[in-house]
Amino acid sequence: MAHSGSGGEYHLKTPQAFQYPRPPLEVRRSMRARRRALPPRKREQLSRKLIHSLVRSPLLHRAQRIAAYFPNDGEVDLSALFPILRARGRRIYLPTLMRSRLCFLPCTAETPLLLNRYGIPEPSVSARHKIAPQALDLVLLPLVAFDSEGNRLGMGGGYYDRSFAFLRQREYWLKPTLIGVAYDFQQVKKLAAQPWDIPLDGVITESGLQWFSR
Repeated sequence: MAHSGSGGEYHLKTPQAFQYPRPPLEVRRSMRARRRALPPRKREQLSRKLIHSLVRSPLLHRAQRIAAYFPNDGEVDLSALFPILRARGRRIYLPTLMRSRLCFLPCTAETPLLLNRYGIPEPSVSARHKIAPQALDLVLLPLVAFDSEGNRLGMGGGYYDRSFAFLRQREYWLKPTLIGVAYDFQQVKKLAAQPWDIPLDGVITESGLQWFSR
């Protein structure tokens, strides 16, 4: 991994030697267990360190409409970021399950929340207030594992891949920027990419922001 300059940003390069990927189910099982095993205090410490890196990065300087998430299953907790974004005049949107895709609804400090079937809080507002995924500037999305080519392994539901399938046509769609949110240990040597997978533009961890070459 080569350092590109100040601000904790990195550009990841694909390893020269071919790495045979582990089966996705095996990676998902082991990484979820490792993530859940983090003590609450350690998880909070790493989450706050990641948020500090994110706040200092240029990502938030440009983005106005930002999609984030509430944590589940030991994921990085971004909730301390929300009041910082609101104080800067940014608009926050949270994913809500809608059939086989995600609907992004606004979330202010006063927005009521309801738990979905996975126990994750969602904005309890009318779907008429949703924003089109194409109108988002930045999406901070959780993941189970990632590799140096920007491949992402999620929980297996495929919600993010279906919701951002239009990004396969990058010559037509320049946004949103997809940034995975993870702990350093969630990086693996290689993931088996599927045709329907939507790669990440970068990943933010407690060590800083990493961009992927395309």
